[in-house]
Parts: sequence; structure tokens; C-alpha cells
Amino acid sequence: MEQKTYTISDLAKEHAVTPRTIRLYEEIGIVAPQRDGNKRIYAERDRVRLRLAIRGKGLGMSLAEVKELIDMYDNTGRDEKKQLKCLLAKLQERRDILLAQRRDIEITLAEIDRIADKARSTLSNLEQAPMSQKAS
Repeated sequence: MEQKTYTISDLAKEHAVTPRTIRLYEEIGIVAPQRDGNKRIYAERDRVRLRLAIRGKGLGMSLAEVKELIDMYDNTGRDEKKQLKCLLAKLQERRDILLAQRRDIEITLAEIDRIADKARSTLSNLEQAPMSQKAS
């Protein structure tokens, strides 16, 4: 039974990425297409690895972290328990980073609001000052 193959254009279109992105993932070792001259031929394995890489990037993982998780699946003899523990640790790490960033953003937004309120108050006082001076 012949295995389905994909071109770089097929995968780029399917995953809404550029061929350049796929070539970068190839350079890093996330995908490893066969070659027919200059033409890249991707197998189902490459397609799945690409999908996992894009999903990992969407979660904010680095390409190195994504590759580590994907390679672990290949290198652990399909030890799903070990892979899931590693995945959970990476997800918790990413979650902690995002929570810290959210706290930083909330502090910054509160400071922006405080400064904006003070600026509005000062502007209001300045706009009212000429009227009270004219009335005297």
C-alpha cells in the first residue's frame, strides 16, 4: 500500500503557513522530507509533526521546546506516560509565564489609568481657570 505524500505547497496551504516556515521547521529537524532532486516530498509523519509544531507555537512554546516534545515521542518507544508528564510540565511552565505577564499588564494598566485620571483632572482645572479669572 502506497503512503500518501504531500508537497510543501500542500502543507503550507493546509496549515496556513508559508513554505519558508516549513523550510525552517525542516532546518530545525521537526520535519524531514524525502528529496526528489530539488523537490521536497513530505510523508504523513511530517504532516503530523508540522501540525503538532504549529499547535505548540500557538501555545507560546519555542521551536526548541516543540521539537523536544515531538522527538520525545519518537525516542521513548512511544512512552506516552513520560511524554504526557513532560507536556504537562511545559504547559504549566507556559501558564506560569502567562500569569506573570498578565499581572504585569494589570499593574501597567492601573498605572496608565492613574496617570490618565490625573492628567484629565489637571486639564479640567486648567480649562476652568480662565473662566473664573474672567468672572472676577
